[in-house]
Amino acid sequence: MDYKSTLNMPNTAFEMKANLNQKEPVFQERWEQAQLYEAMLKKREGYPPFVLHDGPPYANGNIHIGHALNKILKDTVVRSRFLAGYYVPFIPGWDTHGLPIETALAKQGVNRKSMSVAQFRVLCEEYALKQIDIQMKDMKRLGTVADYDRPYITLKPEFEAEQIRVFAKMALSGMIYKGLKPVYWSPSSETALAEAEIEYMDKKRHGDLCGLQCA
Repeated sequence: MDYKSTLNMPNTAFEMKANLNQKEPVFQERWEQAQLYEAMLKKREGYPPFVLHDGPPYANGNIHIGHALNKILKDTVVRSRFLAGYYVPFIPGWDTHGLPIETALAKQGVNRKSMSVAQFRVLCEEYALKQIDIQMKDMKRLGTVADYDRPYITLKPEFEAEQIRVFAKMALSGMIYKGLKPVYWSPSSETALAEAEIEYMDKKRHGDLCGLQCA
């Protein structure tokens, strides 16, 4: 006997299988066609602004779980503020300066001492811009909403010009001064190191310590 037809079960078109790897591109395409980010801003025009500044990731490789956590948490904050009635512009950014990018090129076999500084900088810029494209695609796949058409990139001349303007204001306000402070230097990387990058190895000595003879 067919007992299935005797049961009063709910009917739904909701699929039992997620198939996210197939559905996510469809969702993203729909959001892009609807210009979701622009629609969010338009809906909240004239409302109090809530601005979350994006601390930029390095453009030196594929995103990892840390990038994912960072972006998803920021996206959650921005969307929750939108639902709370705020105007929420969110500009994503990328850090394209510094040792991580140079190190990534060195791992690919680039010998920076075999070329001029200018030539090496060109390679670094090309690599960084390529990584931005890769990371941006992955961050969109995470479902995040941001102004990905107009990100801020630290190697862009307009960004560097704004940095100089801010520095000039700080200097004219007397906030820039010359003092004494140790600068940690890496002989192997030939660059300055932040204090947080310095690690000391604990060593134990056997022998005469504090005037006491050890057996």
